[in-house]
Amino acid sequence: MTVRMQELEHLKEMLLKMAALVEAAIRGSVQSLVERDSELAGRIIEEDRKINTYDVHIDEEGVRLLALKQPMGKDLRFITTAMKITTDLERIADNAVNIAERALELNREPILKPYIDIPRMSRIAQGMVRDTINAFVNEDVKLAKDVIMRDDSVDDLNEQVWNELVLIMTRDSSTVSRAVKISYVAKYLERIADHATNIAEEVVYMVEGKIIRHMLPDQI
Repeated sequence: MTVRMQELEHLKEMLLKMAALVEAAIRGSVQSLVERDSELAGRIIEEDRKINTYDVHIDEEGVRLLALKQPMGKDLRFITTAMKITTDLERIADNAVNIAERALELNREPILKPYIDIPRMSRIAQGMVRDTINAFVNEDVKLAKDVIMRDDSVDDLNEQVWNELVLIMTRDSSTVSRAVKISYVAKYLERIADHATNIAEEVVYMVEGKIIRHMLPDQI
C-alpha cells in the first residue's frame, strides 16, 4: 500500500498547528517576563498540554503510516523527519515553560535590570523555529541552512547576557538569585535555538539525503 497524499497532508497540518503553538509559547513566555505578566506565564504553562497532545498524535500517525504503508524514498524521509521535528518542537515548548516558570519567580521580586538582550534572543529564536518549519513544508534547503547560520547570534547574546549578569552579581551579592534566574532564561532560549538548528539539519537531510550534523559552517 502506498501513502496517500491526504495522509501526508494531514501529518503536515498537525505539525504546522503544533509549531504555531510552540512559537506562541516562546513569544508569550518572554512577554510574561518582560511585562511582568504572571497570568500570561500561567497560561503558557497550562497550554503546554495541547502541544504534548500534538506530539503524541503526530508520533502515533507516523508510526501507523510506517507500519501499514511501508513507505519508501521521499515519503519515508518525510514521515521520519516529521516525527523527529515534533520531538524537537516538544522540547522547545518545554523550554518555553521553563521560561514562564522563571518569570513567575522573577515577577514576585524587584526588577533587576531592563530586559534588552533577552527579547532580542527570543525574536531570533522564534524566527528560527518559524523558518525551519517553512523550510520543511517547502523543502527549502537554502532557508534551512540560513537558520543554522543564525544560531551563532543567539550564542553570542547568551554570552553577553551572562557577562553582564556576572558584573552585576560581583557588585552586589543580593542580586545573585535574580541574576541566576535570568541567566537560566537566556540558556533556555539558547537551547530553543539549538533545537531549531536540529530541525533545519533534518530538513537538509530530508531533501538532499546529506547529514550535516557536526559540520563546520563553511562545510554545510
